[in-house]
Amino acid sequence: MSNNKKNNGKGTFFGNLLRGLVKTGKQLSPVFDAVTGGKVSDIVKAIGGSKELTDIEKEMLIKELEQDVIEMQEVTKRWESDMSSNSWLSSNIRPLSLAFLTLALFIYVILDSSLDTFKIDEQWISLLGNLLMLVYGGYFGARTLEKIRHK
Repeated sequence: MSNNKKNNGKGTFFGNLLRGLVKTGKQLSPVFDAVTGGKVSDIVKAIGGSKELTDIEKEMLIKELEQDVIEMQEVTKRWESDMSSNSWLSSNIRPLSLAFLTLALFIYVILDSSLDTFKIDEQWISLLGNLLMLVYGGYFGARTLEKIRHK
């Protein structure tokens, strides 16, 4: 099981609860298999059919999954609203942010590798790395989710 968390390190509601149940010793392989499949209906079936989980745990997992789905839908609505806006900046802020951060990283790498006296403070490298992970994950991850949802 991966320890990667979404939402700036907070993780998803469902993922956090699932990780907590696994830490208690529950064997939830069928649920994880359904999660990697990506269909919410399959995840709900796997949770409902689990003999490892109590009824309360099943209900909590399904509620947390529903909360995550609602959160993703709301983010998608905001992005769709931005895209339908008449403002050029609203429609292009995500790709511009992605391009700017990628260019900044590229410049830092070139300067750091070519100039011996050029040093970037560790906190700025960490900040840039976190921003890039957030923007890349949000941009490409959300686009992938949108394509899956429209199938």
